[in-house]
Amino acid sequence: MNLTISGHHLEVTPALRSYVTEKLDRIMRHFDQVVDVKVLLTVEKQKEKEKRQRAECNIHVKGNDLFAQSAHEDLYAAVDDLVDKLDRQVVRHKDRLQDHHHEGHKRSYLN
Repeated sequence: MNLTISGHHLEVTPALRSYVTEKLDRIMRHFDQVVDVKVLLTVEKQKEKEKRQRAECNIHVKGNDLFAQSAHEDLYAAVDDLVDKLDRQVVRHKDRLQDHHHEGHKRSYLN
């Protein structure tokens, strides 16, 4: 898995990088066919304090691209919310892949 963590209007500290990596491990536990992950952490220059910290993520999995974004007043909370959204998308994608392998409807013949 290729992981790219970048910041816009902020420096990505080692603590922040390890926090994001630790949270993304949850997605890897559910689905191991993740090819590429790009995380963008942003601090917007707004006058209002709430929801200035944004986290966005593009995940390229086998057969699909997933995207989620989250905004919060705390960057760590934005990352938590982002991972929750991505986790739901990954689980849904995995379920869709597995649904194609179910058995067909069994017919019952009446005499």
